Amino acid sequence: MTDLMGILTKLTGLAEAALWGAALVFLRLGAMMALMPAFGEQVVPMRVRLALTLAFATVVYPAVAPGLPDIAAGVVRPLLTEVTAGLAFGIALRLMITALQIAGAIAAQATTLSQMMAGGGPEPQPAMTHVLVWAGLALALALDLHVRIVELAILSYQLIPAGTPPLAADLSAWGLGRITHAFRLGFSIAAPFVIAALIYNLALGVINRAMPALMVSFVGAPALTLGGLALLALAAPLALATWLAAFGELLANPMGPPR
Repeated sequence: MTDLMGILTKLTGLAEAALWGAALVFLRLGAMMALMPAFGEQVVPMRVRLALTLAFATVVYPAVAPGLPDIAAGVVRPLLTEVTAGLAFGIALRLMITALQIAGAIAAQATTLSQMMAGGGPEPQPAMTHVLVWAGLALALALDLHVRIVELAILSYQLIPAGTPPLAADLSAWGLGRITHAFRLGFSIAAPFVIAALIYNLALGVINRAMPALMVSFVGAPALTLGGLALLALAAPLALATWLAAFGELLANPMGPPR
């Protein structure tokens, strides 16, 4: 009987350690899932997101279990660290979607299509933004985004170990770099539309000076809309390829300096 009680006590300790480690992994992945592209979108039901978080945690936990802190070392600090780390990586991933939103907003504004179907989603966005965002998400999922997310989650424990809070200065510098990169990438994707709109408006101004009686705005508006849609069809493949390359670089080296 004494031996049986000893075995049960040992198993209880192992179960407690396993549950504690699983809870830490779930917290980090749950914070990431709240902001994660595709899996964490607002259109995805909360129950589905919870099930996906549990599935990711089940895959990630065995790979990171040896490095998780023991519950005897404290509770509050590991919990805060895991939530902070998950939010940091989740925000970095979400900024890649923000880059597409910035590109779509700039392109739509340049081609006077900024109000077309603006309320088609949870967040009012121009039609070009919806096209770029959903095309980017579809391509990312087609290229095994779920596998890359698991790899990123495992890698995150090497970059920010469980129970070790990141330095505020390093985290803020890294976050500022990611925000700068998102704006730079968004403007780079929208650059062809800005250049085309500038050339169009210069040409329209010259025509207006040469023929003041002609209502150039009525003549040029349909041409600008058609040109914007044609340019979107031509530039979208290259723009999405550029975005996918930057997204893959982030997944492979999230703490590295963005190019």
